[in-house]
Amino acid sequence: MDQEQVQNYEIEGMSCAACVNRVERALEKIEGVEEAAVNLSTRRASVRYRGELSPATIVEAIEKIGYEAYPIDDTATLHESKELDSLYRTFWISLFLSLPLMANMILMVTGIESRVLGNFYFQAILATLVQFGIGYRFYRQAYLAVKSGGTNMDVLVVLGTTAAYFYSLYNGLALHEWNHTYFESSATIITLILLGKYWEEKAKWRTTESLRALHSLQPATATVQEGSELKELDIRALRLGDHVLVRPGERIPVDGQVIEGVASVDESLLTGESLPIAKRTGDFVVGGSMNQNGSILVEVQRLGADTMLSRIVKIVEDAQTHKAPIQRLADQVAAVFVPAVLGVALLTLVLHLLYQHPADLALRSMVAVLVIACPCALGLATPTAIMVGTGRGASQGILIKNGEILERTHKVSAVIFDKTGTLTRGQPELTDVLPLQGDSVRDILFMAAIAEKRSEHPMSQAIMQAAAQQGLDTIPDPDHFENIVGYGITAQSHGKNIVLGNEALMEREGIAYKDQQTKSTALQQAGKTVMFLAVNGELIALLAVSDPIKEEAATVVDKLKNNGMQVYMLSGDREQTARAIAAQVGIEHVLAEIPPERKAEEVRRIQQQGETVLMVGDGVNDAPALAVADLGIAIGTGTDVAAETADMVLVSGDLRGIITALSLSKNTLRIIKQNLFWAFFYNIIGIPVAAMGFLSPIIAGAAMAFSSVCVVSNSLRLHRVPI
Repeated sequence: MDQEQVQNYEIEGMSCAACVNRVERALEKIEGVEEAAVNLSTRRASVRYRGELSPATIVEAIEKIGYEAYPIDDTATLHESKELDSLYRTFWISLFLSLPLMANMILMVTGIESRVLGNFYFQAILATLVQFGIGYRFYRQAYLAVKSGGTNMDVLVVLGTTAAYFYSLYNGLALHEWNHTYFESSATIITLILLGKYWEEKAKWRTTESLRALHSLQPATATVQEGSELKELDIRALRLGDHVLVRPGERIPVDGQVIEGVASVDESLLTGESLPIAKRTGDFVVGGSMNQNGSILVEVQRLGADTMLSRIVKIVEDAQTHKAPIQRLADQVAAVFVPAVLGVALLTLVLHLLYQHPADLALRSMVAVLVIACPCALGLATPTAIMVGTGRGASQGILIKNGEILERTHKVSAVIFDKTGTLTRGQPELTDVLPLQGDSVRDILFMAAIAEKRSEHPMSQAIMQAAAQQGLDTIPDPDHFENIVGYGITAQSHGKNIVLGNEALMEREGIAYKDQQTKSTALQQAGKTVMFLAVNGELIALLAVSDPIKEEAATVVDKLKNNGMQVYMLSGDREQTARAIAAQVGIEHVLAEIPPERKAEEVRRIQQQGETVLMVGDGVNDAPALAVADLGIAIGTGTDVAAETADMVLVSGDLRGIITALSLSKNTLRIIKQNLFWAFFYNIIGIPVAAMGFLSPIIAGAAMAFSSVCVVSNSLRLHRVPI
């Protein structure tokens, strides 16, 4: 089967939700394309496909329906739309040409006549320049839409203003009714729509502030040390293994390991962690973070799209491109919106004439219906809120992978925490060594270190550190090593069989251990994990390891419970150990002695009880449970596998990010619902009022122009909402 691939494109020329639908339909007609998602706010399209598909084919399909398209890669930065400058210039030109028409209308209302401003031919010239010069953009997009078998906002604007313009020409040239012209209506409508579109573009640009802030963290150059020489190189010229010098006040250009020096590093824009972190030789540093003081030499370990900053930006951009399910209703309405409005406008004209209302009232009502209808607000309601929400989350060190997650989050009723590395720091310390056969602590640690030397489990690090503290710097490799997941380790060295693990492993290997259960139970009740060490079938020691609990864990658990959620802790530890740790953070529901392969099964069991489950984990063995849960949150200090599987990632590992994520999701969904309500309510109320003749075309045009601005501005409130 062909591998699934994704291409991203920037698109210019879209004006409303109908445009988005047209582009998506055109892309999904291409052979091999499985899904196309277009974001009106970022002007970007994400195309998922299988097989061979050249960018030229996609660009051609988009250009064929009247838009411009450019392939972009994952590292492409956001830039202001070319449309923004164009809208700014054309608005002021349009306003300059329309002001005399508006002034004449105001003078007429006050009973003052102006020979110059009221001259029919003078008005006609100004209106023509606005209608077909400034308004050419609307005619072009309307023509391309109709040509490709669709309709959009431009069609409504063109039909409404053209009707007013030619009706005015007809009254003046054919009927010589100089006072029954509506040139000011057609020109003012175009001017107001341009103003509204300009403000809308500016507001949409503000929704990308957080994403652009992330992009700006990447320095353009780096100082590379080659021998005794220092060279300033473009960031793209760096290679793995290069040594980069980072001075105080400079941003770290890439991910790498400190090989020399000490520095205080600010990672707040990446992780949300407000306090600087001391970095020394051997510590890992993240590209984009700020070196506040001290010079360090960093060995490059990740480049380009593999750096944490690039991956964070990619996750945020993907979340902003893909649609939330709540957007589907708006998309379905937008697909038939413009044809429906055209039908209502025609019906309005016919009914007014049938009831023998004046022709100018019939025309004004029809024009008002055409220009007040706004599919733009429908298209912007969801994506703008998601853009601001995911962007703000990223600035707090919370990565939300797609909009659908926001809808699932507010339904969460149960939270399951993995213990090691999630509720605890994931940095276990050896606290007790109890000899059982008279061996010295040093000899016991030597045997345990041989068994653990090839292991990557956090417990092994605790034993290796304790052995090093005893002066055991040279530990021989075992002749044979087997890691038995959920049990422990068996190893052989110089004819000795070493078994190190839990009680179940002792049972499995046939090693007598039950006469030591009183000692092991006492350690477990103190919240420690107990390991049994046996050599050649004889139990020689008990080793106890403690993993410190994160300071914020109890507070987070308490807040979740206060929000009405059931909180569980899932652990492979013995029941006594697990319950002792759970009690320290206030968790009553404990799932103990659960091997990694059963974690996902436990999640399903709680789901079957009617709970919507949020799983929080950090390790490879948490990935299946994170995938099965209704919502998965990975601790960013854990493994890449967990982060890839989860729906959200807490970059800093601070559990308070869970509360922030839940609050942010709730507020984002609330803003989306407000936006959709406004978009539907505005059209449901506005169109009938316009059809009944209660709105002048100018007021209708102004209302349409500002409806989209209202939606985008409401989304921007997420920047200020407390979370």
